[in-house]
Amino acid sequence: MRTTRRSKAKTRHFKITVAYDGTRYGGWQLQPNADTIQKAIEHALAKLAGRAVRLHGSGRTDAGVHARAQIANCSFETRLALRVLLLALNANLPEDIRVTRVEEADAKFHARFSAKGKEYRYQIDCGIVADPFLRAYVWHHPRPLDIAAMRRAARVLVGRHDFSALSANPMRTIETPVRKISKLTLTKRGNLLTVCVAADGFLYKMVRSIVGALVKVGEGRLTVAQLRELMHVRKRTATIETAPAHGLALWRVYY
Repeated sequence: MRTTRRSKAKTRHFKITVAYDGTRYGGWQLQPNADTIQKAIEHALAKLAGRAVRLHGSGRTDAGVHARAQIANCSFETRLALRVLLLALNANLPEDIRVTRVEEADAKFHARFSAKGKEYRYQIDCGIVADPFLRAYVWHHPRPLDIAAMRRAARVLVGRHDFSALSANPMRTIETPVRKISKLTLTKRGNLLTVCVAADGFLYKMVRSIVGALVKVGEGRLTVAQLRELMHVRKRTATIETAPAHGLALWRVYY
């Protein structure tokens, strides 16, 4: 009796979109002594693939930072349809991490190196009393802010500049500290102030430093001229304060 041997599943390449609440995680990247987003997803992938699968993210988000649409890529052998793969991944992930989309990708696609830019959003609760339903996702700042002054300061930062003064540790960046901000807006609806910043790339804690500087301008503790001078000096000083991590979310990655 003749038996037919089932053909081996071919290696497929995937682009994965991930949303997560970063509150209880040590960030995106694998770490030996912390739960991370990458670790959780790789664990789910290993269950489906039957072996370890390495996941590559578009960039690192720090401990406590959230994401609406982080992008990652991976490759492994499977016959599963995309919809089944999506459902199976989420069935093996904690509820604060969701894969929202799985797509077939070209073998050359890399979530980080193929990216053209990113958009982050930072939310500030300006109400006198903090909204308890937003507390994990916004920075509560009950003191008055001069939004007009903050917008003038934001215009100083738009364009291509050396952002060493707005990086927590420029030495961590191997390449140039020059980045191009294409959009930096402040939108206030009710008590919620949203800072939206899009750029071709970001230095370590750059967005949170930008928000910290803008808030200081809004409080009247830093002038627009002083911010311009700090950018000219291109050196981080104690003048710049870093906004809390939990108000920040990676919103979009551009390809």
